[in-house]
Amino acid sequence: MIEVAPPLEDATWHRLSPRMLLVHPVVELLRALPALAGVVLAGSSNGHGSRWGLVAVGVVAVLSLSRWFTTRLRISDDQVQLRHGLLRRRTTATRRDRIRTVDVTAHPLHRVLGLARVVIGTGTSDRRGGGRIVLDGLTVDAARALHADLLHRASPAAEPTAGPVAGGAPEPAHEIARLDRRWIRYGPFTLSGVLTGLVLFGFLQRLQGESGVDVLHSGPWRTITRDIAGWPTPVVVGVVALALIAFVAISSTAGYVLAFWNFRLVRHDGGTLQVTRGLVTTRATSIERRRLVGAEISEPLVLRAVGGARSTVVATGLRVGRGAERGGEVLLPPAPKADAERVATAVLDGTPAITAELVRHGPRARTRRLIRAVASALLLLGLLVLGYLSGGSTVVIGVGAVLVVASVPLGTDRYRSLGHAAVDGYLVTRFGSLVRRRVVLDGDAVIGWNLRTSFFQRRAGLTTLTATTAAGRQGYSVVDVAPAEALAVAETLVPGLLSPFVRVPRPTPRATAG
Repeated sequence: MIEVAPPLEDATWHRLSPRMLLVHPVVELLRALPALAGVVLAGSSNGHGSRWGLVAVGVVAVLSLSRWFTTRLRISDDQVQLRHGLLRRRTTATRRDRIRTVDVTAHPLHRVLGLARVVIGTGTSDRRGGGRIVLDGLTVDAARALHADLLHRASPAAEPTAGPVAGGAPEPAHEIARLDRRWIRYGPFTLSGVLTGLVLFGFLQRLQGESGVDVLHSGPWRTITRDIAGWPTPVVVGVVALALIAFVAISSTAGYVLAFWNFRLVRHDGGTLQVTRGLVTTRATSIERRRLVGAEISEPLVLRAVGGARSTVVATGLRVGRGAERGGEVLLPPAPKADAERVATAVLDGTPAITAELVRHGPRARTRRLIRAVASALLLLGLLVLGYLSGGSTVVIGVGAVLVVASVPLGTDRYRSLGHAAVDGYLVTRFGSLVRRRVVLDGDAVIGWNLRTSFFQRRAGLTTLTATTAAGRQGYSVVDVAPAEALAVAETLVPGLLSPFVRVPRPTPRATAG
């Protein structure tokens, strides 16, 4: 077991906590449960199901225990190193000055045994996990001390006495936001229950494939399907729809509570942001202020309909593209839009860019949004008609017609979502309909501009300006804007980057920058 204490200069390799010998078998057996069920059912055909099951459980347990015996950790004054692997030995190392985030989590079994899991992010190839070091099995005290020390020493601007070093006083913190239980009412509108349903469906499919048992046509499911088989089709459709809506609402609310219970966002005097959240699995994520280059306000369509939004951070070294609940970029869970804007403004030191009025994109952009939406719906309708002519149901024609009618308000909403501005040194861009996003990006974080114009955009006299950055999604676009306006925005935020190569019009005064 490793104990972390300053100055953290140790040339020897340490094992993780031996309590992980109790955790690894449980975790791996749960992961292998569908395969184990398949082994038992396959062995039952010749009367040896229990014997094969015990053998499989023993193999999984032994392999899981080998993880602890083959994992070593070494922490020096300038590096963190992890060595692991049974058949293929791997050593991962990162320099302290490359550390961007330190994420501390504790699953239920970890909490019972007094353990924690520390994830160290470096910001390189983090989407695939290549930029992370995972230390699964530190004691809680060691994890907290390591968390504090890594962030303290990773910041070259930190004073020697700043930050919560092991054995020292905790760094003072200012609370920016805390979970308001009234926000839970936004849980059903996050639609995260859809993902839960897909996960359950995938688990049932895997169990069915490995065991050979048709779960959906056995036991109580067979009774239910037999009882409703004689009902009128409209009644069946209505009952199934209501059941799905109820399932999504309940599971979405439960997921909200599990992910964001005890949510708290604080800023330490050194500028580091810390987010803590979680009911069953607790998580603490810290983000240095110098890594923070912007914020995003996202409004999924259903959540937007009830006045809700969520706020996430744009920073180097954070996982993106996995959903706000799974990644470490959450600034505020789904809550009233005003609260999401307030938190984002506070995090970005009070900039007016979060709520600034945006420049609209004009009638040509509206025409393009409508044409794209209607054309996509007509194409889908054509495919449905082909299916009908091949012997399909007339219902598909009605569905296609509804989609064509709905494409007009969808295209209009997509146009209304478009907007941009250059305010207080920030690029502000808004786009999207099913998920409306407003991104505020610090101009100092822009490392390049990309002007992309398709064939149809050229005919409409429009272009798309993309700001390239090392943070977040690595690129944020201003869609369907006039070329002169795009070049003016680029020159306003990063003067001289395009002017040597492109004739840039003089930026016009913005009444929207207030």
